[in-house]
Amino acid sequence: MTKLKVLITGASGVIAGQLLDVFRERYDLTLLDIKTTNREGLEISDVQVTDLADKNRDNYRPYFKGMDAIVHCGFVGNSSIEANENIDDRFSNELLNVQIAYNIYQTALEEGVKRVVVASSNHAADYFEPLILNNQYDYIHPNDRALSDNYYGWAKEAYEHLGFVFAVGKQRRDSGFASGKEQQAGSQLENIQLRIGGPRETDIHKCTLGDLRCMRRALAAYMSERDMQQLFIKSIEADDIRDERGIPFQIFYGISENPHAFWSIANARQVIDYQPEDNSEIRFAETIAKHLAAAK
Repeated sequence: MTKLKVLITGASGVIAGQLLDVFRERYDLTLLDIKTTNREGLEISDVQVTDLADKNRDNYRPYFKGMDAIVHCGFVGNSSIEANENIDDRFSNELLNVQIAYNIYQTALEEGVKRVVVASSNHAADYFEPLILNNQYDYIHPNDRALSDNYYGWAKEAYEHLGFVFAVGKQRRDSGFASGKEQQAGSQLENIQLRIGGPRETDIHKCTLGDLRCMRRALAAYMSERDMQQLFIKSIEADDIRDERGIPFQIFYGISENPHAFWSIANARQVIDYQPEDNSEIRFAETIAKHLAAAK
């Protein structure tokens, strides 16, 4: 069977690193990043060094040609900017990430790519999280209005809203604007935004023993590696992601089967048949017991 052609941005990053082994077996991959090494300094094979912040899209357009899907994991980090406490630089950095998202969406549209799957973040709606942990709010559904109280979360929210613009189908492949009868057939860019939770095994271990608030958050957000892989694969391969109005746009939360969860994954189950295999309460049962004992 012919493998799907999938382009991954940010291929040397943390999220892509959890996907690559499985993806290499399943897909015909093209890997893009601004560097060929990961955070540990290890070389990632087959990465093409490419600056997707470049507004001249012709400089990377050839990589998009013939692709079935784009998995967008790339972003410009801001750790050094935060250390300098420069507010203007923080905003400019995240604005650049929004520009990168636009460059990817528009190039994908122009080259006839069917679908873009974006590594968004739970921080797109992180304004609500302290309210939930303080028992002032109960639950977040991905279709609720996203609100963040920081530039990083705002940028992720902007990725999502921008992705919806392209999914509606009024953006033309020649960068113009179409409406009514002028709208081009097939100009909808299918778009899935994955609000990744905590894709680590370490979060709960960072909590001080007896800190049940910290423990709750870690258990709620947990996402195992195999569940992340399943979520991305099903997002790439699902036949139909249209909503009730025919717009091929979805937001899914990226978490495992967590009883402590305060983010809904009901729509991911329904639309793409996401069936997480791991459960944070089972996975961390011994650590939970230690926290409860310390809290008493």
